[in-house]
Amino acid sequence: MNDDEMKAMNDTKRSQTDKKDQMNHDHMAMGHHGDMDHMHMDHDSEEEHAGMAKMQMEPGSMDHAAMDQMHMNHGAMDHMHMHMDHGSMDHGGGHMMHMGNLKQKFWVSLIVMIPVLLLSQFMGMDIHLGVLQLPIVFPGSDWLVLILSSFLFFYGGWPFLTGAKSELQSRQPAMMTLIAMGITVAYGYSLYAFVMNHFIAPHAMVMDFFWELATLIVIMLLGHWIEMNAVMAAGNAVEKLAALLPNQAHVVDGDSVMDMPLSEVQVGTRLRVLAGEQMPADGEIVSGSSSVNESLVTGEAKAVRKAGGDKVIGGSINGDGVIEIQVTGTGESGYLAQVMKLVQSAQANKSKAEGMADKVAGWLFYAALAIGILAFILWMPSGLATAFERMVTVFIIACPHALGLAIPLVIARSTSIGATNGLLIRNRQALETAKRAKYMLMDKTGTLTEGKFTVATTLHFADQSQEEILATMAALESHSEHPLATGIKAAAIEQKLTVPAAENVQVMKGVGLSGTVDGIQYEIVNARYLQDHQLTYDKTQADQWAAAGNSLAFLLKGQHVLGMVAEGDQLKSSSKAFVAELKQQGITPVMLTGDNHETAKKVAGQLGLTEFQAELKPEDKVAQVKAYQQHGVVMMVGDGVNDAPSLAQADIGVAIGAGTDVAIDTADVVLVHSDPADILNFLSLAKATNRKMVQNLWWGAGYNILAIPLAAGILAPVGFILSPAVGAAIMSLSTIVVALNAMTLHLKRA
Repeated sequence: MNDDEMKAMNDTKRSQTDKKDQMNHDHMAMGHHGDMDHMHMDHDSEEEHAGMAKMQMEPGSMDHAAMDQMHMNHGAMDHMHMHMDHGSMDHGGGHMMHMGNLKQKFWVSLIVMIPVLLLSQFMGMDIHLGVLQLPIVFPGSDWLVLILSSFLFFYGGWPFLTGAKSELQSRQPAMMTLIAMGITVAYGYSLYAFVMNHFIAPHAMVMDFFWELATLIVIMLLGHWIEMNAVMAAGNAVEKLAALLPNQAHVVDGDSVMDMPLSEVQVGTRLRVLAGEQMPADGEIVSGSSSVNESLVTGEAKAVRKAGGDKVIGGSINGDGVIEIQVTGTGESGYLAQVMKLVQSAQANKSKAEGMADKVAGWLFYAALAIGILAFILWMPSGLATAFERMVTVFIIACPHALGLAIPLVIARSTSIGATNGLLIRNRQALETAKRAKYMLMDKTGTLTEGKFTVATTLHFADQSQEEILATMAALESHSEHPLATGIKAAAIEQKLTVPAAENVQVMKGVGLSGTVDGIQYEIVNARYLQDHQLTYDKTQADQWAAAGNSLAFLLKGQHVLGMVAEGDQLKSSSKAFVAELKQQGITPVMLTGDNHETAKKVAGQLGLTEFQAELKPEDKVAQVKAYQQHGVVMMVGDGVNDAPSLAQADIGVAIGAGTDVAIDTADVVLVHSDPADILNFLSLAKATNRKMVQNLWWGAGYNILAIPLAAGILAPVGFILSPAVGAAIMSLSTIVVALNAMTLHLKRA
């Protein structure tokens, strides 16, 4: 351990004994120079954040206070432990809003069910199991069954009853209404049988359904508990990320350091992170350097060397150095909170197929009601008891628990699988739409390429030297984190140039940026800007560098082109195979870029792309998405920030990279590992999900379609009558099959 590290640790230990009652941390407004990474400036028309509909900000006035952040600290999130109780889960018709504590209800009901099964008849029959004869009969056993069954109905069945009330109040009978009808009829008929057998006609022996009622309620509670666990699975994957955050942070206050609960840390607070510790929050390094392992957060397996000005992500692990960071994101503004919000949004998002399932349940309710009443009327000639039994059978069998689980279980399972494989599915509808995808529109920089630019050459067209051109451009780019800007700054550092300070830097939408250096106004623009304004420059040299696959940025002073920087980017290793596989699946890949035509043509040739569009502004990309949508379903793949408008416009928006700078609100799917090949995994998951949804709909709805007419006695003329008990048993089996079928969903990785 070196002296600086020892001093840092001693300072921290001393601060822990020096308890202060209070520390006032100003919520620092982070202006343009403080957080320019929120403005991805692309000199070749790659979309800037300033152009985002989601981020209504004037250039040069970027401020966290103006960024519509929901100031929710870690304490409000209880250290992000996802208090997603059962009451918060709503799968459509309100049928998950009254679940309460499913786990407790299930286990209590299961325990109560056991004596009911031992003391009551199954299908009106006595069962012999060796020396054990069921039901077990003793004085008062019938009364005990009645008491236990009543408890089960009101305790275990209460969530379904309250859910049905909510559905009926909204005049949308669906899953819970059918379930409530089934258990209410079973309980009501059993009460009728109990009164008849004990008080009115003891010798008639009307069959009760206490055995079926108990199993019905417990099976349904089990099914909903399984569903709840599946729905929570994706959130559990995020909880593992949330657990990476420490409980306390070392706060630097002047010359002293003190420990503070993470919930009290605000944006702008300065924190010290010791070697081996986890980053308490998203931030920017202001002092020191270290290697940072972000693998548990971003999926990148290697440690990244970081120094002053570099960004760190909350939850990543500091390496061998002591660093100090200035917090840029806590609570909902932090990376982990963004991911959590995304998954919660996905779980709350109701898909079209779920709406169809609710409609089917509504139709079944009315159908069961009508058929049950009709059966009662038609069976009246056979006696009131027989007619009543037929109606009861129809109502019990109509209970659509399997149908109610058919879609939610599959979607929840799919969301969980996606989350554990780096696919964060924000909009469930994307899973259903993906099977019809015809076009895959992709941004070039950062999606198909690494987005890590290096300066290939600097040319000067006027009196200024190449070094002066590069230094001036580096000054203007000093606070930008765009890949092109990063390349220019890196080149200036490598050449050990003195970079002056820039003032009044503003984004020029779809063009570049402008600012003042040493009192002189400069602009960094792309080739299209020069052509649109008919400015003269050495086009021959520029075209040569562009044809080699370089991106170009020009420095202007007034109407004079002073010089140019050419930067090269590398294709991602997986991009070529990714494009080939898309073609194999019948999806047409199209590259969209703000880069010059020659560079775009070069990259397209390397990838085997036949369709590409170059020199596009943000609004141009949106127009391209709309144009392709006229011919089929469009998936748009971008970095989630520069491409926000087109991501929102596309039928399915896929964001590459879920880092701190990504505006994930516009994307339907986020690829955590920033690998376009993961899109193939998403397509594979979507196909498997749709296949399971269709299977489960048939298992659920098919059972009801066949069983209800049988329960009404449609085959009675040939001697077949479906009893309520058999119907309930088959229904329970259908429910289990649906749940197990959903659990067999898996991802076949590309």
